[in-house]
Amino acid sequence: MSASLGLHRLQQVDRQIDHVRSQLDSIRQTLENDAELRESLKQLETTQVDHHRANHALKNAEAEVEAQRIKIEQAESSLYGGRVQNPKELQDLQKDIASLKKHFAVLEERELETMMKVESAENDLQSAKTKLELIQARLGSEHKKLLEDQSKLMVILEQLADEREATLAPIESSMVQIYEGLRRQKKGVAISEVSDNSCTSCGATITASLQQNARSQKLANCPSCGRILYAN
Repeated sequence: MSASLGLHRLQQVDRQIDHVRSQLDSIRQTLENDAELRESLKQLETTQVDHHRANHALKNAEAEVEAQRIKIEQAESSLYGGRVQNPKELQDLQKDIASLKKHFAVLEERELETMMKVESAENDLQSAKTKLELIQARLGSEHKKLLEDQSKLMVILEQLADEREATLAPIESSMVQIYEGLRRQKKGVAISEVSDNSCTSCGATITASLQQNARSQKLANCPSCGRILYAN
């Protein structure tokens, strides 16, 4: 897999995110005449972000607890399985298990705290949704379609945020930094596809050797616009 492929996929997700945010901004501008509604929408957005983060943190906490549980089971299997006979090694193994269990208790406590934060975030989110529903009912049908669109877009934005996290995972952080810097410089388009031996962003001719470099594990840049090249 070329180095630019992951960044190409990341850009596809980022451009979808940009598009959704642009739509949300347009809806917000239309709704700005009602300050109470605007504040309620802002509160809902904040609670949705907090809820998403809390759930993500809980998944991480659960994974850490499970990983520690496996370590303890493996250590106890070595201790009681008869494979270790040396008294000194047995003593060291017992100490390791005690240390693992002590840390396991800490991780479980963190998991419990995170679960409480998730519950609190869920309550805050439900409260924000209820408040918004009351305001929507008062406003009637005037902004109903816009609010429905906004709600759908917020769900899409959360899904795209999860997709972006998954897409980011296998990409080297140094490459992500280069990509994000170019995105700021190039109006959101850091990766340019090569089509018919040309850069699709600026039209510059891309040589065969440069296209080959774009298919390698290193990043290749367009000699004209400087964007990272992606070649199939």
